Amino acid sequence: MLMTMAQQNEGQHGVGGLLDIYFGFLRRKTDFFTGGDPGQAEQVAMKKFKYHQTLAIKEKAKKDAEKEHQRKIKEKMLEKQKRDREIEESKICEVTEEEAEEIKAKDSSTTTKGTSTNDEKPVAAEATNGSGEKADDEEDDEDDKGKIKPNYGNGADLPNYSWTQTLEELEVRVPLKVNYRVRGRDVYCDVGRKHLKIGLKGQPPIIDGETFNQMKADESCWTIDGKTIILTVEKINKMEWWSRIVLTDPEINTKKVSPENSKLGDLDGETRGMVEKMMYDQHRKSAGLPTSDEQKKQDMLKKFMSQHPEMDFSKAKFT
Repeated sequence: MLMTMAQQNEGQHGVGGLLDIYFGFLRRKTDFFTGGDPGQAEQVAMKKFKYHQTLAIKEKAKKDAEKEHQRKIKEKMLEKQKRDREIEESKICEVTEEEAEEIKAKDSSTTTKGTSTNDEKPVAAEATNGSGEKADDEEDDEDDKGKIKPNYGNGADLPNYSWTQTLEELEVRVPLKVNYRVRGRDVYCDVGRKHLKIGLKGQPPIIDGETFNQMKADESCWTIDGKTIILTVEKINKMEWWSRIVLTDPEINTKKVSPENSKLGDLDGETRGMVEKMMYDQHRKSAGLPTSDEQKKQDMLKKFMSQHPEMDFSKAKFT
């Protein structure tokens, strides 16, 4: 009811129209203004106003801090990509004619050895993405092939809308392709426990389907920024990454999300430890180093080999 009243008082009347309705109700149907001591009604109204003003300022500061956090993460990713390109370019160096002849002779010798017998076959070169790194399709597991890479906010940029996520909540941005000013009364945004429907009234929905998992419908909030609907809603399970918003959308590869985007300080001890381990293993893997579990296995193996020097491990195969 309050949302309907707010939408009906947009524009010329604004918030003042909504307050007129509320205080008019108190004046006609209650003794709020005359039932107490002089000035008491104003004190009560100002007390509640200041209370909710304080909450609103805190919530805005929290959202602004999150946006700044996301911006810094994006900047770091761009800086890392720039550094990687510079490192790759620095590997290219000039050689003299004599050195070039030596390299050519070595390559010819290697080719001759590789084709000397019918039993030996040259090993195919690994696919790269142009910067010396393996292409994403080669790195993906069989189950992850066909899934798209997450955007900077651990979500996806789709043709009709985009979305980002932390471990706690989702943010969905739906641009409206219209040539007029959009108001709240022109929009519908229906959030259920496991269903989402967003669009313009009188037009087919832009999003309409069963969601990946359950949401806190009562904790959802949407607004209009220019011609874009922005929905923020909390997840019920705060220990998983969503691969898509609705089940009909393409999936992202959740193994490639950046856990740094979630606010670790807001997580409980067990969950924070798990996320920090994910972050550590992800950084180790991107640097070509073993993960914490792999390092532990290697350390155990080295210790066993040092304790048994009499054993020959030269032909052993470890997996």
